[in-house]
Amino acid sequence: MRINHFRGVHHWLPVLLAMPRMLRELSGDRSRGLLGHTLLLGSPRTYYVVQYWESREKLYAYAAASDMFHRKAWAMINRKEKKSRQHVGLWHEAYVVPEGGYESIYADMPAYGLAAATGSLPVESRGRRAADRFAHRSPAKSGEVG
Repeated sequence: MRINHFRGVHHWLPVLLAMPRMLRELSGDRSRGLLGHTLLLGSPRTYYVVQYWESREKLYAYAAASDMFHRKAWAMINRKEKKSRQHVGLWHEAYVVPEGGYESIYADMPAYGLAAATGSLPVESRGRRAADRFAHRSPAKSGEVG
């Protein structure tokens, strides 16, 4: 989210406070599919939440669930859209990344981000070269390597 006008606090504060509530809700029910998240500050006016989901289907299901806070928060934002949007901006980006389509290396720090959400392995366990590590795939359900 981006705070466009600091003086419109009554417009952007409810939006800012909605995300921690959704993250608490999701953390309380792991079956919803959120594997982990990282909160980031881009500037005094820009806030990011990077989320790691089990599947896009579970992300969509949470977003549309009438018994979950996301849908209520989105309805609130849309009701106030004309006045609030000039004070607060929102964006959402989602990427589906196949297994083996990413690499995260952590040096001299605890697991963070993706590794905190999904676990980590020593860098050489899948090969010394990046090409070897990127080629890794878990065995498919049929027992074949994909």
